[in-house]
Amino acid sequence: MSETAGDAKPEVKQASKEVKESENVAEKYSAMTVSKNSEINMGELSSVFSAVPTHKPVKKQIQFVEEKQEFSRFPTKTGRRSLSRSISQSSTDSYSSAASYTDSSDDESSPRDKTQVNSKGSSDFCVKNIKQTEFGRREIEIAEQDMSALISLRKRAQSEKPLAGAKIVGCTHITAQTAVLIETLVALGAQCRWTACNIYSTQNEVAAALAERGVAVFAWKGESEDDFWWCIDRCVNTEGWQPNMILDDGGDLTHWVYKKYPNVFKKIRGIVEESVTGVHRLYQLSKAGKLCVPAMNVNDSVTKQKFDNLYCCRESILDGLKRTTDVMFGGKQVVVCGYGEVGKGCSAALKALGAVVYVTEIDPICGLQACMDGFRVVKLNEVIRLVDIIITCTGNKNVVTRDQLDRMKNGCIVCNMGHSNTEIDVASLRTPELTWERVRSQVDHVIWPDGKRVILLAEGRLLNLSCSTVPTFVLSITATTQALALIELYNAPEGRYKQDVYLLPKKMDEYVASLHLATFDAHLTELTDEQAKYLGLNKNGPFKPNYYRY
Repeated sequence: MSETAGDAKPEVKQASKEVKESENVAEKYSAMTVSKNSEINMGELSSVFSAVPTHKPVKKQIQFVEEKQEFSRFPTKTGRRSLSRSISQSSTDSYSSAASYTDSSDDESSPRDKTQVNSKGSSDFCVKNIKQTEFGRREIEIAEQDMSALISLRKRAQSEKPLAGAKIVGCTHITAQTAVLIETLVALGAQCRWTACNIYSTQNEVAAALAERGVAVFAWKGESEDDFWWCIDRCVNTEGWQPNMILDDGGDLTHWVYKKYPNVFKKIRGIVEESVTGVHRLYQLSKAGKLCVPAMNVNDSVTKQKFDNLYCCRESILDGLKRTTDVMFGGKQVVVCGYGEVGKGCSAALKALGAVVYVTEIDPICGLQACMDGFRVVKLNEVIRLVDIIITCTGNKNVVTRDQLDRMKNGCIVCNMGHSNTEIDVASLRTPELTWERVRSQVDHVIWPDGKRVILLAEGRLLNLSCSTVPTFVLSITATTQALALIELYNAPEGRYKQDVYLLPKKMDEYVASLHLATFDAHLTELTDEQAKYLGLNKNGPFKPNYYRY
């Protein structure tokens, strides 16, 4: 759910040959329909949804480590808690879903020390407690009610088994919504092994429900850093099973396979990545000439950016703040750092409830958008002593520094809506002169010697998934996009995708959106032949060029 400042997009080059091919694709797709009752020919779908290559990396590069140290250190038996952050600081530093029946503190013993067996006699999993499966199944069934489009895709395509033979290893948040995606992939023919992209994101009961259904899950809420990498390795390194597809969120799984199992990595048929962090890493590998498999950039698809990032955060920011602080927003002065899609959603929600909202930005285009939307664009130092709430959503590091934390007023609420806890300099607050006081789950008072208190939420980690939940319907949109991207990469003929990072084609975005319109009983207007000719469009789309900015 994170966002880089300004939402930098990779430049898309299209040669004349590619343009002609896209015209042929549009003609072929015209025979397909996306109505509620239509049937999908998955072979046809694969030939239609040819992605657009992105030959230039995004201009903004997130540097996680010095180049010479990249992927140089990995966990050892003696270094359980001192794991290098060379692969990822973000994943092991980000909480997620608070919607769990159980807390990791219920049973202090590590799942790694226990042998558990599901009802079928399998022990190929590692979860907190397999006995929680009934609770997890109920959570999944609730999620399915608001993920009708993904369920519809499952029902339409499962007879053709478009993922038969696919061996997918996944590293995502393990929640009820993700479970619906995993079970959809299994229904479409895939074999799946799964782990969590975040040490605090797993819903234990959901992991148990998946394990009971035969999915090899290695995850539990409250993993140590060593546990995190052990779980990833158990998913990849198992006798008699080798992955040929990767679904990643953050890039840790991709880089673990790349570094530890290079021969396996070379045989991967495709990578699907949904986060801005993971996408940046893929572009870095591509630029260095080290990406030897095709990859799909789901993060920059319209259905991810405009729905998951904008609409999801517009609702979940309020939920997270209310659950943790019971704050009233009317009249409060709030600064939102970053006016990308996440920042836009947060700012709109807070403004609607009567808050006075300031915005900080580095990008003049996003800054101008904020001004035109009625927000005052400032530097953080200009308002640091005045504001009641500070929200970071830039994807950057040290957006809020220790000096600024020192100058905040008593009772200021500080939280993050970005991917990791790098945006707020939380490490600088762990000093002897400051006192930390846990007042409720995910809420800390950091107390200065003079008695001033700053309210820090989720220790600077992702607020909405740490302290509340996110809307299931929005996750259905992202999950459907991920499923189609996997189908496309797995079924694509040899040579269609080279060793590069590809954007999803506009047609796939439109198709995913169309599947979800039925929920609202929405009816799109159809172009007449004359209108289509006038606009130079195919009546069935795509309706916007790939360079169009929504």
